[in-house]
Amino acid sequence: MQALGFILRRTLLLAVVLLVVSLLTFGIVNVLPGDVATAVLGDMATPEQAAALRERLGLDEPLAQRYLTWLTALLQGDFGTSLQHGQPIAPLLMGRLGNSAILGLLTLTIAAPLAVALGIVAALRPGGLLDRLIGAIAVGAYALPEYVIGLLAILAFSIWLPVLPGTSLMDPNENPLARPEALVLPVCVLITGMLAFISQITRASMIQVMASPYVRTAILKGVPFQRVVLKHALPNLLPPTITEIGMYLGYVIGGLVVVETLFSYAGLGQLVTNAVSYRDVPVIQATVLLVAAAYGIGNLLADVVALLLTPRLRA
Repeated sequence: MQALGFILRRTLLLAVVLLVVSLLTFGIVNVLPGDVATAVLGDMATPEQAAALRERLGLDEPLAQRYLTWLTALLQGDFGTSLQHGQPIAPLLMGRLGNSAILGLLTLTIAAPLAVALGIVAALRPGGLLDRLIGAIAVGAYALPEYVIGLLAILAFSIWLPVLPGTSLMDPNENPLARPEALVLPVCVLITGMLAFISQITRASMIQVMASPYVRTAILKGVPFQRVVLKHALPNLLPPTITEIGMYLGYVIGGLVVVETLFSYAGLGQLVTNAVSYRDVPVIQATVLLVAAAYGIGNLLADVVALLLTPRLRA
């Protein structure tokens, strides 16, 4: 019952966070410099045409009334109409969301277990050659922004050694898995940053667990070292590591914006970048809210998994 109450409290907190995000997003995009009507129609538009578009979009109404109208429609499943594409936003978002989900899930599926394994290997011989090598690579990879790693990857594997496409350009309705070679570089760029952070977090947690009394007692009793690691250390290492992975979803989501733009990948990141350039306010609002929801749900799922793996937390 306590676990159920925890999940309900976290769900209510997520709803409050999304409400605050919607309010902040709506306020920020509506106070940006420039005129939406002029950005949509172009500089050659007449004042009458701009005024007519403002009236059609409701831009001449008070800001609070516009927010309530938008929020009410959003709760009813109406995300509005894209100013740039002239079509409903909901199907546009769902297609791009699917593409971004494929990129993000591939990254998490590969990076999470690999990062945990590297962290464990480094922690078993702290200060050793392998530990220092993994640490140096992790620090270097974490220090470089995604766009620098992406440009280096394009330069190395698409220009100097042309074995992979340097762009993931595709139709938004096309299944990205139909061209797996176009996913290799974007996924590798996202994996690099996640490996750097999670491996070092895992290393620090593993060193702490291996120094705990119950692990040292098991070693002194003559329990085989491999069994000590797998049976005693790993179960206590996974819950905090899973929580950190859930917290790091924000990096993956933020990295998607940069990587999708760099590789021309038809996902949410590219969509919101184009929307900002075009001042497509409805798309910006809906995309930011969707990304915030994905981030919050990912953290909630990570906490639930950690709760299921740790009996003392359920008590």
